[in-house]
Amino acid sequence: MREIIFDTETTGLDNRADRIIEIGGIELFNHFPTGNTLHIYINPGDQKVHPDALAVHGITDEFLKDKKPFAAVADEILAFFGDGKWIAHNATFDMGFINAEFARIGLPPILPDKVIDTLSMARRKHPMGPNSLDALCRRYGIDNSHRTKHGALLDSELLAEVYIEMIGGRQAAFGLSISGQPGQAARGEMAMEDDMAFAAALERPRPLGSRLSRSEAQAHEALVAKLGEKGIWAKYASSN
Repeated sequence: MREIIFDTETTGLDNRADRIIEIGGIELFNHFPTGNTLHIYINPGDQKVHPDALAVHGITDEFLKDKKPFAAVADEILAFFGDGKWIAHNATFDMGFINAEFARIGLPPILPDKVIDTLSMARRKHPMGPNSLDALCRRYGIDNSHRTKHGALLDSELLAEVYIEMIGGRQAAFGLSISGQPGQAARGEMAMEDDMAFAAALERPRPLGSRLSRSEAQAHEALVAKLGEKGIWAKYASSN
């Protein structure tokens, strides 16, 4: 199963007028990152970057001047996503921009059944919140100290880690078998072997001795005897 964790940066908040200026994506196969990524900066044409948006992502109009327009990179984007799921944090925002860009060049929209919103997932899993990407990174112990500004590829990388944790983390890899994907099944086996080795390392070479003194044991035996044959302790003792 292919999934693409992605994020966009835009000139502003209104997908009717504002444009996508950056898209980043991380490919997962059966919840494992494959190493395949997408990262494209996009020229928004006459639409200028709003100052509030600039404060968030730091992408300037000057930087975007020599980048290709969306129409020139749409095929590359669609080829990367292929038949995979489109996964984003607050996907309503990102998909609103994606589908608006597709509509401008005469391409059909991405249908809702192809989209997974990790913000909705987080709100169901952690109803008391907060559920921003930064908050989820803190919750799951994911290092985001290098995230001084938003960036489509960096945010996709962080979201991929968050998404994997929300669906079960390393446990999702146990018993995994992937045909036709060399090395992927081995990764699942290695994760299991690592956990088994860790558990073995915790085992004591010699079991601890009983902390129950002889007098305490005798007092317990006397109490059980007083309970009679119907006592639970008597039934347990007779079964051992």
